[in-house]
Amino acid sequence: MEQQVVIGVEQLRQAFASTRAILEEVRRDQLGLPTPCASWDVAALINHFVGSARWAASTVSAEDGPAEWDFAAGDFVAAYDDSIEMVLAAFGVDGVLDEEFVLPFGAYSGARMLSLTVREQFIHGWDLARSIGRPANLLPELATDLLSDARVEITDELRGPDTVAFFGPAVDAGDDACPADRLATFLGRSI
Repeated sequence: MEQQVVIGVEQLRQAFASTRAILEEVRRDQLGLPTPCASWDVAALINHFVGSARWAASTVSAEDGPAEWDFAAGDFVAAYDDSIEMVLAAFGVDGVLDEEFVLPFGAYSGARMLSLTVREQFIHGWDLARSIGRPANLLPELATDLLSDARVEITDELRGPDTVAFFGPAVDAGDDACPADRLATFLGRSI
């Protein structure tokens, strides 16, 4: 069995920076493009990862959750910058990684919430890169760490069809796949 790596705030910063760099390249005429997440186009993907960052911040800070906004309709880079600031502040509070948070899908420690947030933000950067035709070999070391972490955290109970489960069935990435592609296929994406 693979040993779980410790995912920390530095990896969160890296994931945000990686995804933000791809987000800066998105043009308005690309918002309707399909993504590796079968039920989302680029606009829906942006709305999801900007909103889920805010959700993570509100969850660990015990503040009111985000309203439903169409981040893709406005300045989505500025909206993401705001989300990044919120999340880093929330996870920067002393003791938050040791707290327990009860979510609709189970109890998570603050450290596990951090891991989930890093993986989510990173993989959606990969989704976005694939969608707009950019290279998706993002941060190989971080992708390798996130894959090790995911192999411990993601069980078969979390896998199923799109819109029903968090992750699809794991797919074989092939021997020549980069670490980010291996992570993506483990999370159920096709490459």
